[in-house]
Amino acid sequence: MHALALDPRNRGLVLASRLGLLGGGIFLWWLCTTLEWLPPFFFGNPVEVAGRIVGWFASGEIFIHLYTTLLETIIAFLIGTALGLGIGLWLALSPFLAEVVDPFLKAFNSMPRLIFAPIFAMWFGLGIWSKVALGVTLVFFVVFFNVFQGVREVSPVVLANTRMLGANARQLMRHVYLPSAMSWVFSSLHNAVGIAFVGSVVGEYLGSEKGMGYMILLAEGVFDIDSVIAGILLLTVFALLLDTAVSVIEERLMRWQPDGNQTVESAA
Repeated sequence: MHALALDPRNRGLVLASRLGLLGGGIFLWWLCTTLEWLPPFFFGNPVEVAGRIVGWFASGEIFIHLYTTLLETIIAFLIGTALGLGIGLWLALSPFLAEVVDPFLKAFNSMPRLIFAPIFAMWFGLGIWSKVALGVTLVFFVVFFNVFQGVREVSPVVLANTRMLGANARQLMRHVYLPSAMSWVFSSLHNAVGIAFVGSVVGEYLGSEKGMGYMILLAEGVFDIDSVIAGILLLTVFALLLDTAVSVIEERLMRWQPDGNQTVESAA
């Protein structure tokens, strides 16, 4: 999520507001379940949830499950992004081929791809690769359509002027098409991180021996809502960490883009 430039003096206030909102939400959750305004059996209790998380890390049992889910997520994210970027560029620069495969891409994209999870389990077994395959199908289209649209949005005037300056196909790709595509790619990668997690966890639900989805499934089987919520919170934290990593990479690679203040000053 991109926001307007924030006055550095307000960053501390923003952080404090976020922490206050988080703390207030946890306190309200604890109050409602402690006073049984909400049944703890269905909503858990933040103290018990925290205890589960601490116990998992103290015993070390969580590490193999976290490692498995994160590995599946990262591999699916990288492969899906690479395929989406490569095929998106290829088809965007090949209008005839894009027109030929357009109905097939739309048909595949319209399918609820989670139904492929049991098929991938049959093809690749219950190891990590069936979860990776599912994650790739989810990430690919998110990146593909953004790259395809980004290349198609390149201004014909910019292309014409660049060609007039003697740019060849490789230079056009490096200096025109890729910068345009990357702007759209990074706008989709933040969603792709969460989607890759979805693919991994759903795959683990349907068949696995380890992973956070497997742990959550076991907890659901014995109606342990505190462990279920603890697993969900851990997945959320690590998804946010991966999203932050994408933001850092985006900031480094997209420094050439003017920020909002520069744009306003230039227009003035």
